[in-house]
Amino acid sequence: MQKQLSVTDFQQATNPLAQHYSQFQVDKRLLLSGHSHQAWPDVALDGVKEAWQDAATHLDDKWQFAFDKAREVERGFARLLNDCDGDYALAENTHTLVVRFLSALDIKRRPRLVTSDSEFHSIRRQLERLAEEGIEIIRVASLPHATFVERLISQINDNTAAVLVSSVFYNSGQICSHLNKVMEACEQRGAALLVDTYHHLNVVPFDISQEGLEQAYIIGGGYKYCQLGEGNCFLRIPPQCQLRPVITGWYADFESLDTSNNHQVNYGNGGQRFAGATYDPTSHYRAAKVFAFFERHGLHPSLLHEINQYQITQLLERFDALDLPEVLIKRDPLMLPAERAGFISFKSAHAALITRELRHRKVFCDHRGDILRIGPAPYLSDQQLHHAMSIFAAVTKKIALQLTFIK
Repeated sequence: MQKQLSVTDFQQATNPLAQHYSQFQVDKRLLLSGHSHQAWPDVALDGVKEAWQDAATHLDDKWQFAFDKAREVERGFARLLNDCDGDYALAENTHTLVVRFLSALDIKRRPRLVTSDSEFHSIRRQLERLAEEGIEIIRVASLPHATFVERLISQINDNTAAVLVSSVFYNSGQICSHLNKVMEACEQRGAALLVDTYHHLNVVPFDISQEGLEQAYIIGGGYKYCQLGEGNCFLRIPPQCQLRPVITGWYADFESLDTSNNHQVNYGNGGQRFAGATYDPTSHYRAAKVFAFFERHGLHPSLLHEINQYQITQLLERFDALDLPEVLIKRDPLMLPAERAGFISFKSAHAALITRELRHRKVFCDHRGDILRIGPAPYLSDQQLHHAMSIFAAVTKKIALQLTFIK
């Protein structure tokens, strides 16, 4: 019987999970890119092999097996959302799903979309392009966070087709609380709400009913904290959804393909109405194996959150002890642990240089503009975190000396 892990198991000299990630060599690399992409457990390779074998064995009959895997993936995402009545559509990326969602809105009658200035590129770029075509795009500043939801709600009116917002801002790591109030405002105005949970799932517990988001559309995916790799994104559709996406594939009415209808395009029930077309099912085989791995080891969001917050505390204590000049790099000292999701954001005009120097020393992280992002992962040991921060100290102090010399 598999031993039930607790956060204390991750405070030992050896990480109990690292052995299951041998292909990605997580015990030999300082992967602080957990917020961007995490390593895959070895069982993911078994999923790839199974997909190949089903294709070779069953030829075109493989799809009944592939669809079974897709349903497993849908159930996996539903568990992470603690969702008992939503429907799901899967796609290779969130952009594909956002476009289908946008195409289902009555933009002609309600040509206004409300969002934040801190959305990931899948939403940001698409909305900017729609703005060029005359759609009214309202971007609400995410700062200050304390008044964000109130300011967002103030922009919802009778011309608003939808609000698109993240549950965690990808640049700051700040959790966006009180989205239930946004949901209530949308329902009062007849607008749809799309919540991007990509930086929330599997690192901070997310419960749809507790969040008051039963009627929300929710997107997310598996490339980050879920460790599913590429090609595993979802759109959660609220019950009794009747939207008719203009961007639609033949899978969206799979059951009645042989029934001719010259008057109106038909849609299937539930998440099927947002389905696309023929795809590579390998990613779903891989994801199903990884979801089963997490279940087998008891790696549920509550435990993963405890591990993550313990690791972040280790990193922050090391950073604060460096006492680096704020003109070089700083963090938000007012952000409470309960307000931070799975990674730390440091602000620095030299974020790109620091990231590059860390990469040269085999410490993997990233930056977005002047924001340096560092994210641990559950397969890293304390020793690795401390080693990474020692390298971080050497890099930042070297840059600080260079800047002093330049002045």
